[in-house]
Amino acid sequence: MDLSLNEEQRMIAESAAVFLQEKSSSAQLRKVIDAGDGMDRALWQEAVELGWCGVALPENAGGMGLGWRELTLLQEQMGYHLACLPFFDAVVALTPLWQHLSQTGPGLAVVERLAQSGQVCVLGMTVRGELPAAATVTVEGDALVLNGLWNQVGSGTHADVLLLPATLPCGSLGLLEVNAKTEGLSVQALPTVDATRSSAHVAAVNVRLKGSAVLVHGDALKKLWEQTRNLAAIGLAAEQVGVAERALDLAVAYTQERQQFGKPVGSFQGVKHRAAQMLVAVETARSAVYAAAFVADAAGESTDLALFAAQARTEATEAALFCTRESLQLHGGVGFTWEFDPHLFLRRAQSASQRLGTVEQWREVVARQLLDEPEQEHA
Repeated sequence: MDLSLNEEQRMIAESAAVFLQEKSSSAQLRKVIDAGDGMDRALWQEAVELGWCGVALPENAGGMGLGWRELTLLQEQMGYHLACLPFFDAVVALTPLWQHLSQTGPGLAVVERLAQSGQVCVLGMTVRGELPAAATVTVEGDALVLNGLWNQVGSGTHADVLLLPATLPCGSLGLLEVNAKTEGLSVQALPTVDATRSSAHVAAVNVRLKGSAVLVHGDALKKLWEQTRNLAAIGLAAEQVGVAERALDLAVAYTQERQQFGKPVGSFQGVKHRAAQMLVAVETARSAVYAAAFVADAAGESTDLALFAAQARTEATEAALFCTRESLQLHGGVGFTWEFDPHLFLRRAQSASQRLGTVEQWREVVARQLLDEPEQEHA
């Protein structure tokens, strides 16, 4: 498994870094936070125009036809620069669905209409990434009537279109396209630890939809949802690697400037050791993420993908939490103040650690695959 980047991949990472360094600076980040909604809409439009939303989409759907390795490189930069974009919820988490739909004519039309339109489409996925089944659909005449509640939908407040799972009249689960302005649909913004991210409770009360609103259903949806959770976990892990690396860079820069006993704090052996531990955590997590992205591109729906996704998710989560906490400590007393940036990255690391399941839950996934499945086969 060769995890080194080719020339095209390096160009993608470098160009994204240069672009976000200018467009998502600390000053701009704080302007968005002060505005209160956690989204830089001008930056989102520029990202759409750059084609970032279609990096991993097939060329027949208007995308670049690249893979998860390229998408994770963008995600890594999103985390490094703490970009106030719904990129994870509106692009990364939806890419498996777009890839699936683009295999058929009707589905391709949906992808062309939504994926590259500049609209923010958000998947009604729970915080733990499970497939919610509390919502129901009934039939009234020629209309589908949707009722239900979807809790803590990431970027829900920014959504133009919501893709909501619900139980269909036939008893199977379906994924429905719902315009955010549809009568009977309400989106309630929630307070968040991370001011660069938003979350919302979405509720539907007698929302009337056409039959064409059902994009995928039944066993196909269950299979797709499992794959989506694994792939989204890899994308989220890439963002956490970026957060961890930026926390390290902030700590190194500050300890080189801060003086104590007439010397930079960074010259002390104890500080060097802590920075070295942070670097090891970053590089270990990056290797896990790149390996998982490689498997995602090579194996598609392979059962090994869950193992690699779990490894990437756990390594990256722990690296982000460790590095952001260490960075805060190495900044001394000022690390806790609003004027300095370490706390912003700590907030992102903390909030991301709960998305798509905790580290313990992902380790449980690995345990089940390694321990339970062989016993079932033997039986």
